[in-house]
Amino acid sequence: MGLDGVPQAQAYTSTLPGPKTQLTTPRNNTESLTSPSAKYLVGWSCGKETLRSGHFDTLKGSYYVNCAFYQDPTLQGAPADNFPDLSELVIDTAALVARACDRYATENIEGYKSGYLEHVVRTSLTTKARLLHYFPAEAGVGERDGEGEGEGDDDWCATHLDHGCLTGLTSAMFVDEVASPPGQGGELVELGASPDPKAGLYIQSRTGKVVKVNIPRDCLAFQTGEALQLITRGKFRAVPHFVKGAKPSAGKRIARNTLAVFTQPNLEEEVESGKSFAEFAREVVARTY
Repeated sequence: MGLDGVPQAQAYTSTLPGPKTQLTTPRNNTESLTSPSAKYLVGWSCGKETLRSGHFDTLKGSYYVNCAFYQDPTLQGAPADNFPDLSELVIDTAALVARACDRYATENIEGYKSGYLEHVVRTSLTTKARLLHYFPAEAGVGERDGEGEGEGDDDWCATHLDHGCLTGLTSAMFVDEVASPPGQGGELVELGASPDPKAGLYIQSRTGKVVKVNIPRDCLAFQTGEALQLITRGKFRAVPHFVKGAKPSAGKRIARNTLAVFTQPNLEEEVESGKSFAEFAREVVARTY
């Protein structure tokens, strides 16, 4: 689902100078930012997820930030002065989406607690923001035959489900790392569009149809996750999705940047009868990391 007319979202690339520089720092300089004890769900993560059996996501790097500052600005810092502003915009908007979901759930699910999803979004101390950088593919790696979308096209990020409730997404920013070399400071020069029109986010419908999603710059998009599927007893379904990489081309190294905000319940909240979000999240982490 998408929401248009969000002018603040259009300006997000100028609000994140610190993380943008950090995400494009050469990968061998990022180990000090990792947290193995937190299963790489805090700070820097690259090549740690096995979203597709036996395959690690090595072309995706990210920096996780806990959004507890949404409840109390003193709880945790963020990597840039303006970073909380964008995250709070996404969470505020997610709460409005949650309210609409609650109305549907109240009318269609027997015993559904009125306003529950909006409560989860507005009161969570576990919501995470993830600043994502998809590295340029090398020639001969991840090249595709051009015969449509499906399994094998998910070279930038393997097909998976989010395990939270609602995932807020900003539009993608494509950059040419030949023109904007990583690790050299300065602002990244955003391309008007990806040179490879097939590169980007894809989702799969309940019928198995694969659709490319293009998020305009003044819009936010929201994906439904596994926790919401459990909470609504399957009325809302988690959306399988993947990210297709830009095909290597002569003289260019195309990378993709975006921000995802995962709204999810507090650890003690129930996602289904007898199971807390903490218990469910442990299951997800065990099969992913």
